[in-house]
Amino acid sequence: MKVNLRTSLALLAGVALGAVAVDGLHAQASPPTYAIIDDSAITDPAGYAAIGPKGGPSVAAFGGKFVMRTDKITASDGTPPKRIVVIGFENLAQAKAWRASPAMQEIWAIQEKTSKSRIFFVEGLMP
Repeated sequence: MKVNLRTSLALLAGVALGAVAVDGLHAQASPPTYAIIDDSAITDPAGYAAIGPKGGPSVAAFGGKFVMRTDKITASDGTPPKRIVVIGFENLAQAKAWRASPAMQEIWAIQEKTSKSRIFFVEGLMP
C-alpha cells in the first residue's frame, strides 16, 4: 500500500511540475512587440498636442508601456524623424488590438491631420 501511495504522489508531483513548465513555455511562445510611431514632420503643433492626454490611457488599456517618446534625436545616417514613439506590448496580438481600438482610431485621426506619420510593429527578442 505504501508503494502505491509513493508512486501516486510522485506521479502527481511530476504532473504538477510538467504543468508549470508547459505554462512557462506558453508564456514565452510569442516575443514582445513594439509599436513604432515615426513622425517625419509635425505640421500643426497645437493640434498635435491634443494627442498627449489621450495617448497614455489608450496604451495602458492594452497593457502597453511607453519605452520612449522624444523629439531629441541625433542623426547618424540620413534624416531623422521629428519625433519618435516606441510602445512595448507583450505580443503582436495585443499591439494590433490597441491599434484597432476606438481610442487609437480617434488619436490616429488627429495624428493624420497634424503630422506626417507612420506606424509599424516590430517583434523583439525573446527574454
